[in-house]
Amino acid sequence: MTQRKPYPTDVSDEEWGLVAPYLTLLSEDAGQRRYTLREVFNALRWIVRAGAPWRMLPNDFPPWQAVHQQTLRWIAVDCFEALVHDLREILRVAAGKKKYPSAAVMDSRTLRSNPQSGHRAGYDGTKKRGSKLHIAVDTLGNLLAAHVTPANEQDRAQVGKLAAEVQEATGDKVKIAFADQGYTGDMPATQAAENGIELLAIKLAEAKRDFVLMPRRWVVERSFGWLARFRRLARDYERLPQVVTGLHFIAFACLLLNKSMILFSSSS
Repeated sequence: MTQRKPYPTDVSDEEWGLVAPYLTLLSEDAGQRRYTLREVFNALRWIVRAGAPWRMLPNDFPPWQAVHQQTLRWIAVDCFEALVHDLREILRVAAGKKKYPSAAVMDSRTLRSNPQSGHRAGYDGTKKRGSKLHIAVDTLGNLLAAHVTPANEQDRAQVGKLAAEVQEATGDKVKIAFADQGYTGDMPATQAAENGIELLAIKLAEAKRDFVLMPRRWVVERSFGWLARFRRLARDYERLPQVVTGLHFIAFACLLLNKSMILFSSSS
């Protein structure tokens, strides 16, 4: 490809040096490779941040079909999950915390559907039609686990799967999880306990009797705020739920990569 003008979303040389080992599924000189992985990754970052449809990818990037297909390959083998988990551990140690968290925060948000995702959409409690993203973060707000369901699925019904994903990501180190009152009841508590986690659901009515600090509940809301920077995640534009989940890991990979570069530059 000819040299193009850079976009603000392009990775730096330092960032690419860190990311490349996670994304190189084949050697760089593989015969079937027509476009550099770095340019494909730059195109993916642009899509997630700008929010444009795949087919509207600017012409100075590789063709959208190549970017889309490579993205699906990366998501299928959890490349970005591995990157997020490793960067999270680095940032935790740098912040003076243990490598693996002992506490997590769970929450969900509804993503409105569009014609591409409408076939798997549902209505949430506020009559919003779409998909529901269920996530767990550590006490720094960095992503531990995520999955997507129709919006009509109850938060409490997803605790078992989310807890299992959290423990897989942390080596069974998480002992307590904070959540809002949507996670109350015996079923979610039992599902969490089966995965070695005590579920602490903070009820709003209890918190309003007097000033009570709702433990770590604000952390996950801040994480959702970080994700709002990525316009592709404002709605559910994807045909497959696993792609929605994968794009959220990609967004967090971009966030943690930027934080890591700041950390490395300040320590050098």
